[in-house]
Amino acid sequence: MTRSVWLKADDEVGDWEVRKQRITAGLEAGVDWVLVDQRDVERVRELGAVNVAAFAGEDVHVMEAEADATEADVTVVGKDAEGDGSVDLPPDFSGSADLSALRREDSDVSAGYVHIRGPDYETFAEEVATDAEYTIVVGEDWRIIPLENLIARIGEETTLIAGVRDAAEAQTAYETLELGADAVLLDSDDPDEIRKTVEVRDEAGREQLSLQWATVTEIEQTGPADRVCIDTGSLMDDDEGMLVGSLARGLFFVHAETAESPYVDSRPFRVNAGAVHAYVRAPGSETNYLSELSSGDEVQVVDTDGNTREAIVGRSKIEQRPMFRVQAETEDGDRIETLLQNAETIKIHTRDGRRAVTDLGAGDELLVYYENTARHFGEAVEESIIEK
Repeated sequence: MTRSVWLKADDEVGDWEVRKQRITAGLEAGVDWVLVDQRDVERVRELGAVNVAAFAGEDVHVMEAEADATEADVTVVGKDAEGDGSVDLPPDFSGSADLSALRREDSDVSAGYVHIRGPDYETFAEEVATDAEYTIVVGEDWRIIPLENLIARIGEETTLIAGVRDAAEAQTAYETLELGADAVLLDSDDPDEIRKTVEVRDEAGREQLSLQWATVTEIEQTGPADRVCIDTGSLMDDDEGMLVGSLARGLFFVHAETAESPYVDSRPFRVNAGAVHAYVRAPGSETNYLSELSSGDEVQVVDTDGNTREAIVGRSKIEQRPMFRVQAETEDGDRIETLLQNAETIKIHTRDGRRAVTDLGAGDELLVYYENTARHFGEAVEESIIEK
């Protein structure tokens, strides 16, 4: 599930200068959405590229008729005239709006905002969710937000966005019932808290891989091949690298060039990944050929514990270099292999820690990722494919 962070920046936050500071902090941190009042949409567009959601205002129909280049990406109904976050409530509750805009097939309105004040409001949030693409639920106190009930009852019919005040509450929202809310609406002016919430979002969406050991059965020098260095726009840590291999079912952990060498300086943004034909693991459980990578593509960075994150390719550098062919046997008895450059700066991870490929020998145990699954255009498929 892809998580997202929405940042609340409507009139309740303060005047435009206060709202502007909050929005700017959100843009710098990498929030996905900003929620504002309709008149601020154009101002937000001028500050930077971000998805903009806007409260519809008092007259939804007039707002739709006047839609132009300053139109929000998502229009939200539910904020009452007093601005306290009331929603289109049932007749026995106070609230000025109704759900007609959500329910009209020709309407541009696709989101409802529900301020949870008790069990009846929870029931009403479920009703909103049946018509809204996005359902925002906010409460005065996290102890009275029935998030578990909403997650269990609403299912996949809407994108559920939970109001939070800090990163800790965001993490709780993402983890509730193990499924979690799809997104959070953060109400905070603190740039550090905004940044931490984005970090929580990234952590929640990351894949956790189960790595295993494979035993080297053969290593031999080969002739030259076209070798690919993946230079990313991110710095990698000592325990990070990428998963590469000649066979899609078995990928070898190759360290980033973070170690100092008597011959070259460390390049912690780089993984010397192997020959152009090899696979590299990408986000979303996909693989790419090394030859396909170019600036702007995403690759998956992995640490030795199987934690993952995404990195943007800044440059793919292809040069002809002498190579080693490394063959290993997995715990299941399968043989996998890859080509790696014959150079002491290329490090793989063994039982004894980081080791240069030039020092590798039969019997050494390497860290690998193994899945007995075929690949078609980078996607895992259930079919019989022979790779050797």
